[in-house]
Amino acid sequence: MHCGKIGVVTVTDELRRRWSALLPGSAGSHVLGEGLLERWGEPHRHHHDQRHLLEVLEAVDVLVEVADNPLAVRLGAWFHDAVYAGRPDDEELSATLALETLSGLGLDASLIATVASLVRMTRDHDPAADDHNGCVLSDADLAVLGASPQRYRSYVAGVHKEYAHVSDQAFGAGRAEVLRTLLAQPQLFRTADGRARWEAPARQSLHAELTSLTDS
Repeated sequence: MHCGKIGVVTVTDELRRRWSALLPGSAGSHVLGEGLLERWGEPHRHHHDQRHLLEVLEAVDVLVEVADNPLAVRLGAWFHDAVYAGRPDDEELSATLALETLSGLGLDASLIATVASLVRMTRDHDPAADDHNGCVLSDADLAVLGASPQRYRSYVAGVHKEYAHVSDQAFGAGRAEVLRTLLAQPQLFRTADGRARWEAPARQSLHAELTSLTDS
């Protein structure tokens, strides 16, 4: 498991604390939280892991005033890569997992539907301008792009490990296409605070990575 440490507190401990505060009280909630932690700790995850989940939740904290439904956004973060196999239907399967498991906790049906919609949104990161919840979650999920150069490099290395079954040449070609697509977007981040914090460093890191791939 990719647990890491925050001082003397592991990432897993911090995630467990956050989950308990998010949906306190019921035994069913505790079981669901432990199941999600297990999923996020699967050994084949090298970027889409517990560290990434915690960073997304921390970024949500930064942007949360923009959200119309902070609970839905935070639940969306927990479920957005809950199913991760590197397949095109990962987000749909994660949304289905949210629908099935959250309904068992007796949560409001409209809240659960919003969570599932947010999870599906993370496939393309293209929320409508008036989808404030989607804009917050999209920015939080992409915040790693605007992280420090060291963190950005570890993110890229993690993604590469998740595609270990693909040749380096094929990975480089596919990765370059992803980078070009991102850089062609007029804006990577949809909230004003997200753009102010992460847009410039993200574009710098993306461009540097693309240059390294195309020059090699």
